[in-house]
Amino acid sequence: MAQATLTISSKNYSSWSLRGWLLCKLAGLDFEEKPVSMDDPDTRQELLLLSPTVRVPRLAHDGVEVWDTLAIANYLHDTFPDAGMFPEDRKARAHCRAISGEMHSGFFNLRSALPMNIKARHAKFKVFSGARPDIAHVKEIWSQCLDSYGGPFLFGAAPSVADAMFAPVCTRFRTYAVELEPKLQAYCDTIFAWAPMQEWEDAAKAEPDEMAELEVEF
Repeated sequence: MAQATLTISSKNYSSWSLRGWLLCKLAGLDFEEKPVSMDDPDTRQELLLLSPTVRVPRLAHDGVEVWDTLAIANYLHDTFPDAGMFPEDRKARAHCRAISGEMHSGFFNLRSALPMNIKARHAKFKVFSGARPDIAHVKEIWSQCLDSYGGPFLFGAAPSVADAMFAPVCTRFRTYAVELEPKLQAYCDTIFAWAPMQEWEDAAKAEPDEMAELEVEF
């Protein structure tokens, strides 16, 4: 039986659950998933960005309970220091922490305008003006990282905490047909080809639950 348990909500809709799950995979942690019911009012509030308190993902491991995605990342890094979750180089590691923190605490307009919905595709979606600066800044972050560290992931040849943090954005850009220059599209393709991401997406596509509030035709 797995030593760790990760509490998550919808694989189709929950970007924070995806981040926490990818972080556990990055760490090489043996864990069991504990899904929260989509009928739970608190879960729906979170997925619709109506709740200020994110209760999932939540990791229980070796007598420790930790929630908040960055806290999970730091706990896993402390527990599995050889997993390579952050770059070895001091400057690159600081950069990775900085952009991961930005994704964790910012980009609210992007989140609200482009909710994660892995199964959906909106080919002619019009992004409202408030979200455009967020999209531009994500593109700027990705370009800087890819140019500085050579790709195909944000900090070089291997995935890091930053890739787990930005992976849901890749799905959002695909769902809402956000135009990307070739090197940024190649980065998203790298994320989609990442084995843990493929595993998550396969499960998301098989998920029966739907939230009518996020299934409107734009």
